[in-house]
Amino acid sequence: MDELDLLKKDWQKKEVNLPRLSYDEIYNMIWKKSSSVVRWIFYISIIEFLLPHLLYLLPSFRDEMNYDFARQLGINNWIIALTIVQYVVAIYFIFQFYKRYREISVLDDAKKLMKQIFRTRQTVKHYVIFCLGMVLLIFGVFIIGMALDENLAATLNLTTENVDPVQLKWILIGVMTLAGILFTAVLAGIYFLLYGLLTRKLYRNYKELKRMEA
Repeated sequence: MDELDLLKKDWQKKEVNLPRLSYDEIYNMIWKKSSSVVRWIFYISIIEFLLPHLLYLLPSFRDEMNYDFARQLGINNWIIALTIVQYVVAIYFIFQFYKRYREISVLDDAKKLMKQIFRTRQTVKHYVIFCLGMVLLIFGVFIIGMALDENLAATLNLTTENVDPVQLKWILIGVMTLAGILFTAVLAGIYFLLYGLLTRKLYRNYKELKRMEA
């Protein structure tokens, strides 16, 4: 049982002439918890944005990224365009998380706090959908590029001795498709653990505020 539950039980036991002070105490606790949750959402989004760039500083990771798979498939411009879109939208969402944090940090009204909690949860939901959608879209572009390549094995400098090039091509496409699905599923699981836990805390705060305002 956490501090909020104990305070709620104490509030219910107090005399009728003291509810306002107890209400304010509970509201302040919910407000602080909500502000802390949104702050963590903001921090995690920044870490998520910076992590790939920090990994690129590692020589081993940078060496793995030197091969230009997209250029070989002739889809380099598409990948660059999608990357630019991803950066722009990710920065927009990071700004929105910061904005939600700043808005919640100065609220002194329960109804306004409920509104901001609801908006924050919606923003997180849209952000997760966008990120997962971009992953699937990028994998989709690679798959299309592989499918349109008339001699995929030669493009990738693969040996085709005793192997039908067409059959090899579709095997590679199948592997890429499976990799895309698995990677997206793993990423969805990570998002569920990180953002899902935080948004559920916000939802509990939202329900408590709604009950108090009823």
